[in-house]
Amino acid sequence: MVVLGLDTSNYTTSVAVFDGCDGHNESRLLDVKAGELGLRQSDALFQHVKRMPELFEQMRQQGWLRNLRGIGASTRPRAVEGSYMPCFLAGSSQGQSLAHTLGLPFYVHSHQQGHLAAAAWSAGRLDLLDRPFLAWHLSGGTTELLLVEPEGYSVKAEIIGGSSDISAGQLIDRTGVLLGLQFPAGKALDALYGQATGRQQGYRVKLKELTFSLSGMENQVQRLVQQGLEKPDIAKFALDTVINTVIETTRQAQKRWPNLPVLCSGGVASNTQLRKVMEQRCDAIFAQPQYSTDNAMGTAILTWRAMAQGEKG
Repeated sequence: MVVLGLDTSNYTTSVAVFDGCDGHNESRLLDVKAGELGLRQSDALFQHVKRMPELFEQMRQQGWLRNLRGIGASTRPRAVEGSYMPCFLAGSSQGQSLAHTLGLPFYVHSHQQGHLAAAAWSAGRLDLLDRPFLAWHLSGGTTELLLVEPEGYSVKAEIIGGSSDISAGQLIDRTGVLLGLQFPAGKALDALYGQATGRQQGYRVKLKELTFSLSGMENQVQRLVQQGLEKPDIAKFALDTVINTVIETTRQAQKRWPNLPVLCSGGVASNTQLRKVMEQRCDAIFAQPQYSTDNAMGTAILTWRAMAQGEKG
């Protein structure tokens, strides 16, 4: 049984298929002009509408769009009332139109649920979706520590901690722009990290319960730039700040919810240093890098699970 999944986040257009075991995802980043910190929703929606046919053609040429049995799409950021972002209309409308045309069931998911499913599958731990676990959703727009529990074919996620203001991804991307790097800047800062002298240490952010603030770190980065510190050392400062904060918050959460696995998803979770340290100190489970960033594989996986359990679209 092969199903199709669509995801149109604020920075990536994605199409994926899944057959219960294996799958394939095609994605393309949206274009952001040099020096800018993101896209307006109207611009993101426009680019998704243009990019979607290109990705479908790539999937068709590779033979992935045969014998489809169901279609799913991300329709909102989180599975809670009031969660909305216009860019998801591109994928959801395309998906519904295809489903009606082909006479197939259509399933709706949240972007966050898709991240969790893709991360668990790519880590070889799809079993996590059937038990409680802790999860980080670390992305350009979200830095949330979640308590995740199974809910039918999908999961429900309760925010138990994370950033109270800007996300880890925003701090990283804004640091990159200050350094003259292309947005989004995660991969570029990751590469610079290994070139750092090691003299500049990350800032220790204060925790209030399991919540913290990262907005002040942007000012610290600006100060380092004005002082003329080398780019690798500034990159290390920003990344170490994020890493130290995530580790300390995770450890506090593990004391409250002992014996629960910790899954890391989202684009920031693809950072090599974060993965290394979190695996060592917190026994964390990470998605494969290509499934840490925004992708449609999770929506395809959840669609397959819904059909396998006999859920109606």
